[in-house]
Amino acid sequence: MIVITADQVDSTHRVDLAGSAVATVNELFGTGLVLPVDRNAGDEIQAMTEDASTALQVILHLARSEQWSIGCGIGAVRTPLAANTREAAGPSFVAARQAVESAKRAPHRFSLSVAPGQGLEAEDVAPLIDLLLFVRSRRTPEGWELYDLLAAGSTQAEAAAALDISPQAASQRARVAGIRLDLSSQPGLARLLAVANTRA
Repeated sequence: MIVITADQVDSTHRVDLAGSAVATVNELFGTGLVLPVDRNAGDEIQAMTEDASTALQVILHLARSEQWSIGCGIGAVRTPLAANTREAAGPSFVAARQAVESAKRAPHRFSLSVAPGQGLEAEDVAPLIDLLLFVRSRRTPEGWELYDLLAAGSTQAEAAAALDISPQAASQRARVAGIRLDLSSQPGLARLLAVANTRA
C-alpha cells in the first residue's frame, strides 16, 4: 500500500488549506484511492492507494503549490481495513510518518520511505521523483499554462492556438519548461513506485 501524508507548510501563519486540499484530491483522484482522503489533526491530510500512478499524481499535485511537506510511505496495512483513512494503520503509515518528517527538511519538501520487505529501497526511487520535482519547481506560470494543455491531451499546435502564441514560441516554452521530459518520465516513475509496492 502507498500512503501519502502531507503537512501544510507554515500553517500557523497561512490560511488553512487542508479542507480544500481534501476536497480537491478526492475529486481529482478519488477513483484511484482505497479510501477517501482524510484530514488528520491540525493541518495534515492523508491518502492511501494501491495504484502507483495515482500516488505519483497526488504527490505532483500537492508539490506543485509548494504549500506542503509530502511524505510517501510504502508497506503493508493492518487488516481488516479501517472504515476511513485516518483510522488505518500499519507499516506503510509508519513509513509515511517518517517520510513527512524528513520532507520538512528536504529541498523540495518531499521524502519517501519504504518499509522493510518491499520491492525496492527508498533510495532507488526517491531521487528520481525529487529530480522531477526540481524540473517542475523552475517552471514559470506560462510554462504551466502550456503543460496543463499538453497534459490534458492537446497537441502542441492546438496548445499554441489556445494560448494565442506561435508554434515556434510554444516549442521554445515547452523546451525551457521541460514539459516533454516531465510527461515522458511520469509512467516510468509510476512503474518504479509499483515495484516498490510489491513484497520482495
